[in-house]
Amino acid sequence: MGLRGAPRPRTAASRNRTAALEQLWRAPTAQRDPVGPVPVRRKLARGPVLAALTDLLGLAGPAWLLLRAGDQPRPVAAAAVAGLLWAGLRGARGRYTDRPRNGPGGAAGAVGAVGDWLVLIGLLAVLHTAAGSPVDPATAVVAVAPGLLVAAAVAGLRRWPRTARRAARVRRVLLVGEASGVDRAAELLTSRTDHDFSLVAAIPVGAARLELEGVQVPGRLSSCPADDDVPTVLGGVYAHGADLVLVAPGPQLTGDRLRRLGWGLHDRGVALSVLSELTGVAAERVRPVTAAGLTLLHIAPPLRGGPQAVVKNVLDRTGALFGLLALAPLLLAVALSVRLSSRGPVFHRQVRQGQHNRPFTMWKFRTMVADAEQLKDRLAVVNEVDGPLFKMRSDPRVTPVGRMLRRTSIDELPQLLNVLLGHMSLVGPRPPLPEEASRYDEREHRRLAVKPGLTGLWQVSGRSDLNWQEAVSLDLWYVDNWSVAADMGLLARTVRAVTDGRGAY
Repeated sequence: MGLRGAPRPRTAASRNRTAALEQLWRAPTAQRDPVGPVPVRRKLARGPVLAALTDLLGLAGPAWLLLRAGDQPRPVAAAAVAGLLWAGLRGARGRYTDRPRNGPGGAAGAVGAVGDWLVLIGLLAVLHTAAGSPVDPATAVVAVAPGLLVAAAVAGLRRWPRTARRAARVRRVLLVGEASGVDRAAELLTSRTDHDFSLVAAIPVGAARLELEGVQVPGRLSSCPADDDVPTVLGGVYAHGADLVLVAPGPQLTGDRLRRLGWGLHDRGVALSVLSELTGVAAERVRPVTAAGLTLLHIAPPLRGGPQAVVKNVLDRTGALFGLLALAPLLLAVALSVRLSSRGPVFHRQVRQGQHNRPFTMWKFRTMVADAEQLKDRLAVVNEVDGPLFKMRSDPRVTPVGRMLRRTSIDELPQLLNVLLGHMSLVGPRPPLPEEASRYDEREHRRLAVKPGLTGLWQVSGRSDLNWQEAVSLDLWYVDNWSVAADMGLLARTVRAVTDGRGAY
């Protein structure tokens, strides 16, 4: 009597079919597609060391010269501390490895260097306050700026060969599962490019038709759990050069059937992944746990307090203060241009809903005519976005100067005062108007669980080009998965989004 759950005896037909498929798999390279990641020779350990020394000297050297030229006290010590902090910060954030960290906080290249530099400014500000350093803060910011340029240039040079290696790491995916699960996974995999998976084919369970067009179907699994799925799946793997089978489990593909499929794939060196219904949760919050033979996914709760929240608050206040001081000449010039270009006040003050739906007064430069709020009701019929937001690509109420300010997002800079006062954060969902918040459903209301931000995920992912539901999904992802490292990455990506200007109107 066989053991329960053990593999069933294979029939002669299935053995012959599998042998033929394996023979095809072992055929010369010219007869099949290339499969799997191309081996890459590992770099010598001296690469990261040289990169760290370059960052250290690239920041400390110019900083020493500029501090010395500015008659600042102890320029050598100040430059050395800044250089060591810079190299240590870059190393801690994985900038010297071949595979940079994923996620919003793990941007690579010049964008990642900007995020690291912003963190450095915050750390130096904390040290300056704690140690009572006599170095002038504005001079210190200027002194460490050349280090950012050096790091961005070096990171760009190191990224060229990395781009080729990333292309070699792309996983060729064969989707297996019931039609509904396959359709959902295929749509997500093909609609986004921020991953290393390339969908090559799909094998549905049963006779149901796939809704997504253009997906090749090399075979189908029977709806009967008693059938052997391994030959069919291996046939799809060999025919399309797949190196990963992604299974979307369902009522007809679960338990012992999925286990047997895993045995057959792993015995022949094919990787297997199982799709989870869990969405909107960062990988860092998920930890696998086993209990009583079950595989459980433990999900850590979203950050709402603790050390990271304290650090975020300190960085917000410090960054806002330094931003207001450093940008004072620009803010004055913009204020004069707004005042002289059209009738009305320089600033536009508006009540917005903040964290836990508490109202506050938000500041920004006026970009519209003085009676814009009175004209809004007349334009409601030509609103170009769904949901409670009002947006027009060519809003007639916007002044010529205001259009330029909106495209560069300079009109938002007075909100640094709101950040300094604690109403807002540097990073977070945008604060809604009271009438918008009053129309929120339970899901949308979760956007107000954290402080609203000067920038956020939707600003760096399309801004006003996104529809309402896309913007809400991005904000909810941030609310549940934010971290200080992610905030720094988003601040760096904001620089690129503002320079690009797409979606700003």
